[in-house]
Amino acid sequence: MPFAFYDRLSPRRQRIYDRSDRIEAVPVPGVEALQPIVESIAQALATGHPRATELACQRLLDELTRRLQVPPVRIKVYRTRPQMADGELHGLYEPTQDGTPPKISVWMRTARRRQVVKFRTFLRTVLHELCHHLDYELYKLPETFHTEGFYKRESHLLRQLAGESPPAGKRNEVQSAPSTLPHPPREVRRAPR
Repeated sequence: MPFAFYDRLSPRRQRIYDRSDRIEAVPVPGVEALQPIVESIAQALATGHPRATELACQRLLDELTRRLQVPPVRIKVYRTRPQMADGELHGLYEPTQDGTPPKISVWMRTARRRQVVKFRTFLRTVLHELCHHLDYELYKLPETFHTEGFYKRESHLLRQLAGESPPAGKRNEVQSAPSTLPHPPREVRRAPR
């Protein structure tokens, strides 16, 4: 079922949206071998050091892009999430057109309390931004939208790498919610620092 903004899209963009919506999984070959890298992200995040977390995340992204046979992407981990009028910025994908690898920016601390983000929430954000990259490079979509299929792909990647979510009563982290707007086409967007 399309999100509210679907009716405002041109017929061409609706076809792109529909293609994205039909893709619900991202099978990763040999995903079990990535478990030590995922654990290293959890350990680095727990230290509160952006650089250690960034290095661990880059190893994971390098392996995922290699296994999925798509061009590499670079990640930058910043300390505190920027505040926005309607919340906090969790992550940002910046495609490029000059041949340099696209960039993913993520933040490891909440804006208000400056607490380190829960591991599963942080990993979901990294994978969410990777899904934008995969839309362009793996699925060859000319635009990347937040569709139900997009969120299913994000969740599928998360389950492969971090297992199932804990039961609802034991959860204390933010879950992804559908955006009300499509992700812009391949244009360079600047990340706040």
